[in-house]
Amino acid sequence: MLQIELFAEGIVILAPHGPLDKADFERLSGVVDPYIKANGVLKGLMVDAASFPGWEDIGALVSHLKFVMGHHSKVARVAIVSDSELLKFAPHVAKHFVAADIKRFPANEKANALAWLRGDPD
Repeated sequence: MLQIELFAEGIVILAPHGPLDKADFERLSGVVDPYIKANGVLKGLMVDAASFPGWEDIGALVSHLKFVMGHHSKVARVAIVSDSELLKFAPHVAKHFVAADIKRFPANEKANALAWLRGDPD
């Protein structure tokens, strides 16, 4: 299950609660696509995950990859808020495949991640 929260300023916060499934990415597209159509881009996307829950099945992984490939050029910044060892490497790998600026924050720095997504000065 993926909790999805879109703010009027164009920032979406994603919080996975268990393995991701295909329906999670369909719901996510249903939330962000109308915003992108109206505004051009999302200002930021935050993944708030204490640990990486994985995917329910291969179909969910494929849906995840399709979502990323279809949306990466429409998101300005991605903040990964997690202490997960796997997610610590995500920005290093993802920067080769996505247009967004990606930064990881420790789990206790959600407020700093949100400020970064908003473009607040450091």
